[in-house]
Amino acid sequence: MTGTVRMILGAAAMVLLAGGASAADKVVMGTNWLAQGGHGGFYQAVADGTYERYGLDVEIMMGGPQMNNRPMLAAGRLDFLMAGNLLLSFDNVRNDIPTVVVAAFFQKDPQIIMTHKGRYKDFADVTNAKTVLISKDGQFSFWKWMVKAHGFRDEQLKPYGYNLAQFLSDGDIAQQGYGTAEPIYAAAEGAEVDVFLLADQGWSTYSTTLETRRELVETNPDLVQRFVNATIEGWYNFIYGDRSAAYALIMADNPDMTVEKLDKEMDQFAALGIIDVGDALELGIGAMTDARITKFHELTVASGILDAGAVDLSLVADTRFVNNGHGLDVKARLTGN
Repeated sequence: MTGTVRMILGAAAMVLLAGGASAADKVVMGTNWLAQGGHGGFYQAVADGTYERYGLDVEIMMGGPQMNNRPMLAAGRLDFLMAGNLLLSFDNVRNDIPTVVVAAFFQKDPQIIMTHKGRYKDFADVTNAKTVLISKDGQFSFWKWMVKAHGFRDEQLKPYGYNLAQFLSDGDIAQQGYGTAEPIYAAAEGAEVDVFLLADQGWSTYSTTLETRRELVETNPDLVQRFVNATIEGWYNFIYGDRSAAYALIMADNPDMTVEKLDKEMDQFAALGIIDVGDALELGIGAMTDARITKFHELTVASGILDAGAVDLSLVADTRFVNNGHGLDVKARLTGN
């Protein structure tokens, strides 16, 4: 398999649904970057047949530097999209793009600020760094919040080009990163780092959200529910069960990945407390609440990221497909708790 992972059911394959036997529904789901551990729940649900059991014939269309899947959802070429954080969904609503969030698989955004080990005593001390490397996208999003809420200053700001060379050459530099990526890359270069997860400092967005078109929610909510439920189970099986088959599919799509890299990535997810934490512990993986979405929107307005009144929050998310504890029995079976 190259570029795309497909789960193809035979023409005679049938599944027993509530209304009787019927053929599997074809679903195309796009990711937002090259295949990696952070996409594992989707790949797991393909690899272990969970989607098939829910009557779904699922194709995962991998994103990446040469494949921007985001516009393909609104255009109807994708049925679901693994998105980044709520800012993207706010932007869709602001621009009248008819998509909606139906699940949030990461309770915390893995966005971090990374410094050399022991150089700064805590996050507040990082405001004393002469240079903070932030990407262009970051400058117009979480950096504004860092300035407003934590006292960082624009004169510290320098562009981050997704290369560790500048950071590795200067022990005083702080830089942005993804909690399951840059710290691992730095360690491979012999650099010990401190990691400050922005979510732990108040950056309250959900991450790895699942978007679909509003039209699909309105016309086929059963399909949306089945896809969400199967993906939730995929995440539980990936986190707590045997993920070797999912690893194989990830590595088939992205040959740069190895079992060692994937294991390190998953160790970071656990160490940072990204997925099965917070509301997910009681409501199930995928949980999201209107109250928290509202609170994050208020943060973006207060930080100058968005203008007040620019986003109709009633159009951002539909929480009916999550928050019902689905998959907690799978977790209990796998963990014995």
